Amino acid sequence: MSDEVNVHAQLAGALRDLEATMKATDLWRMDEPAPEAFNSQQPFCIDTMSLAQWLRFVFIARLEVLIDNESQLPAKCEVAPAVEAYLVQEGVRAKDRLLMKKVVEDIDRIISES
Repeated sequence: MSDEVNVHAQLAGALRDLEATMKATDLWRMDEPAPEAFNSQQPFCIDTMSLAQWLRFVFIARLEVLIDNESQLPAKCEVAPAVEAYLVQEGVRAKDRLLMKKVVEDIDRIISES
């Protein structure tokens, strides 16, 4: 298995972990944003959707396309600090924040080290 395929497999596993963690921490169930919300030019679509919506409908979806196509991954990924700040702001329990932070840090690391 080439390093590129191995990185894609690692990332696919980390995305499954993120989905499972979001479901376990009640951050998965939500309405899909309106189509125009995806046209945001702001980081994390912060002006048109919640960060949880962005994670589910933008971040995971875009990374899955890269994995499916075995495309080159971004040069770096630094999503964990924004996720942590969002979770604190939303009053998410410390245990759940820690779980989410770890899984997103894993994704950041996999992408940044690829």
